[in-house]
Amino acid sequence: MPDYDAGIAFYCDLLGFDLVENTQLSSDKRWVRVRPRGGGTALLLGKASDDRQAAAIGSQTGDRVAFILDTDDFARDYANMTERGVRFMEEPRAEPYGKVAVFADPFGNLWDLIGPNPQRPSAQPG
Repeated sequence: MPDYDAGIAFYCDLLGFDLVENTQLSSDKRWVRVRPRGGGTALLLGKASDDRQAAAIGSQTGDRVAFILDTDDFARDYANMTERGVRFMEEPRAEPYGKVAVFADPFGNLWDLIGPNPQRPSAQPG
């Protein structure tokens, strides 16, 4: 990403993630971790350090979805994200695994927002 603060603003202010850590390592490098509210895997936000890295921002996965954000309430989170200005690339659609819509972060990375399929029984712990 081009700027740590832009990443924090998107992930924390728009997506509602928690800022787990924001440590200054040097004059131009920080250790910034965010994660979905309530827990889960954290993302380390990395700032491009040269022109080659800057040119690759948003294209690391060849225009494929890079991340999946699971939700227990698709309608709620889709509405909240849309209201906050998150840019969805498509209308929500039903798939066998659940409700899904692709959105983009401001850096060009594509995400799937996925909610449960109420017609499909959830996995039972075994």
